[in-house]
Amino acid sequence: MPGPLLQGLGKWWRRYKYRFVPWIALNLSRNPRTLRYVPVELKDKIVSDEHVLETLLRLFRALFINDFYKQSDVLTVLPEPVQSQYHDLLSVRHPRGNPPEYRHHGSHIVKPEEILYKTLGFSVSCATSSLVSAGRGVFVSRGSAPKGTVVSMYPGTVYQKYEPIFFQSIGNPFIFRCLDGILIDGNNRGISRVVYRSCTGRDRLGPLQTSDCTWLTADAQNPLAVGQYVNNCSNVRARLPHALCSSPERPANVCYQELDVPTAFPVELKQYLPNVAYGCDQPSPLRCVVLVALRDIGQGEELLSNYYTVVG
Repeated sequence: MPGPLLQGLGKWWRRYKYRFVPWIALNLSRNPRTLRYVPVELKDKIVSDEHVLETLLRLFRALFINDFYKQSDVLTVLPEPVQSQYHDLLSVRHPRGNPPEYRHHGSHIVKPEEILYKTLGFSVSCATSSLVSAGRGVFVSRGSAPKGTVVSMYPGTVYQKYEPIFFQSIGNPFIFRCLDGILIDGNNRGISRVVYRSCTGRDRLGPLQTSDCTWLTADAQNPLAVGQYVNNCSNVRARLPHALCSSPERPANVCYQELDVPTAFPVELKQYLPNVAYGCDQPSPLRCVVLVALRDIGQGEELLSNYYTVVG
């Protein structure tokens, strides 16, 4: 009898364990959780998907060209129509150890943050938050970001509602919940880090990377992949003195917006997407989440969200 009983319990647990994920994440943390509110008329779209894609493609192409001397091996395995887009660059031959001039200015290497500034007119970086007890935050470190601009991306492993995320969710404050229940684990440590690296290795096609692993390190090749450190003004303000809460400098200046990466997304630029799907048994569009400026954001300002959807 113990055998069938244990088998029955095991079958029940396999069906039911996913329901424990929100409970575990909520009850193992004392941080207050806020529910995500999106007005129906906005449908979670402050700007159009086309605008978001145009912004990402502009930046990713600039990053690709900036590192073009490293990309020649990648292009050789791509179809001829893709190679033809970079024909002018491919036709230029550079002596070994002498990268192209557009990559170097003398001995100076152009960093991703500089490419972001030259392409979109601003750069972002992580630093100690200006809010009390908020830890790290994200700031516009140079230039300014106009209203409606994509100012960062939320990196991490993307889980469908039915996929296991039990152990990854324990004590993890970086799990973002999309409106349809899809989860993005933006933690760069522990088991979350191992899972992300494993999934990117699984999806790699020879020299062609289909996602970006560098956000797990201190040298991210996509300078926008810092969205997991954007503080939620409503959660933080609840812990601030009344005088600070009423400050006009504290309202949210960014909001989250979901995007499904289209199948026509340039394959050579996928290496800059800081997200990877956990499962591959049921192909579906890759979910990405970007942060969009709600108003003009000047140099030195911290990015603050108006909602922060986490498991719970």
